[in-house]
Amino acid sequence: MSKFYLFLWLKWAFRLTISTIIYGAVFAFVITGYLYVKQGLPTLNSELYKALFSIWNFWFLIVANLALLLALFRGMKYIFNNCNSGYVLELLTCNQKEIIENIGYGDLVKVWRRWFMLIVWLTGAEMLISLLLTLMFIPQESIFSWFNIYLLYGFIILSGYFSFYILIAKCKQVRIRKC
Repeated sequence: MSKFYLFLWLKWAFRLTISTIIYGAVFAFVITGYLYVKQGLPTLNSELYKALFSIWNFWFLIVANLALLLALFRGMKYIFNNCNSGYVLELLTCNQKEIIENIGYGDLVKVWRRWFMLIVWLTGAEMLISLLLTLMFIPQESIFSWFNIYLLYGFIILSGYFSFYILIAKCKQVRIRKC
């Protein structure tokens, strides 16, 4: 059973990472293209390429965080109805009688809200534990000097692993069975 959770988490984490990068890159490209067109389509040269890349990089770091939320929602659909290590995760209708074979995004809203809040709480708990360990073993001037967006993403990925255990145990619309 632990192999099921591990493979489910690895597939989810890989898909989440790739989706976040792609969505962030596309959104940043659209914003950069809009700004380039708004400036009157100046002639491209090496300085302009560097400037456009700097603009793209600036917007990528911002919109990647929004893209993470989109990827979290869209990625939830793909964890269901796929056999991993002899087990499958199923989404049930509201009355818990029937399995939803073709899962739509509307079917996920209720489960996703619970799962998202679970990830938020688990990530917060991981941050508190990290803060306590940092304060006990590493003397620093600022409390959160070690904290950055990449570490937060790592906490989100790690909390995703534990959230699958809790989600299956606590959510009545999600069930696991052998396949």
